Amino acid sequence: MKIGFIGTGVMGTGIVKNLLKAGNRVTVYNRTKAHAEEVLAAGASWAASPAEATLNSEAVMVMVGFPADVEETYLGPKGIFSVVQPGQIVVDMTTSKPSLERELKQKTPAGVGILDAPVSGGDKGAKEGTLTVMVGGDQEAYQTMTPVFLQLGKDIHYFGTAGAGQHAKMANQIMVAGTMTGLVETLVYAKAAGLNLQDVVATVGGGAAANWSLTNYAPRILKDDYTPGFFAKHFLKDLRIALEEADAMGIDLPATKVAKQLYEQLVDSGHGDLGTQALIKLWWKDEKEDGKKD
Repeated sequence: MKIGFIGTGVMGTGIVKNLLKAGNRVTVYNRTKAHAEEVLAAGASWAASPAEATLNSEAVMVMVGFPADVEETYLGPKGIFSVVQPGQIVVDMTTSKPSLERELKQKTPAGVGILDAPVSGGDKGAKEGTLTVMVGGDQEAYQTMTPVFLQLGKDIHYFGTAGAGQHAKMANQIMVAGTMTGLVETLVYAKAAGLNLQDVVATVGGGAAANWSLTNYAPRILKDDYTPGFFAKHFLKDLRIALEEADAMGIDLPATKVAKQLYEQLVDSGHGDLGTQALIKLWWKDEKEDGKKD
């Protein structure tokens, strides 16, 4: 398939490389071309704008940072909708607002398929092609894109009309908020108690408390590795969206509110470009003296 891809960050780079491996012809656009060099070296072509990436593509996939970026990518003067034609499919893989996806659906030119398809699995899943894809939007477009999604992950789920994929991703992020705060508090407590943290991680990971965050992020924390598999600032954005949507539905999510407050502290302290596992810096700061994490 001929695919235009907008956004070659941490997640987008892995996704594009898997699309190329599967034999697709991929044209990419990123605001900073230097961040696209890895996929260009892997065989992708360069476009100077989202509009240019859309031309001659059968599908356009978008993986940018924030809802405002999605709006600009779709609706800006050099955006996708300025040139998209009937028969093309546009897929938003950004974690964004369900309400924005519904608005974009209303503004979609006639004959164009539109999907929201956020993913879960982090940088590891993007690189290894093991993402979970949560899809909302046009069912016919979903059926067309399913073979492409299967090149990116093993679990592909269709949830319904426009915005439904984003609602599913919000549910996912609410769960992740619990596992990330639980992970860091587990390590903080165990360290204060004088326990060997590697042994704690191995023991907890083999019991009822086992979870994806523990498996994937605890080893990074123990190595002082805070490189982003998922940016803290983007996770904070997700939690804000989840709480906005919860308020709109009249439900209260007190634990998620606490997680949002903690990630606000982390981002406000200048760590927004670190990974979500950097949350532990609210307790550990930059302590690295011997024995601190034994």
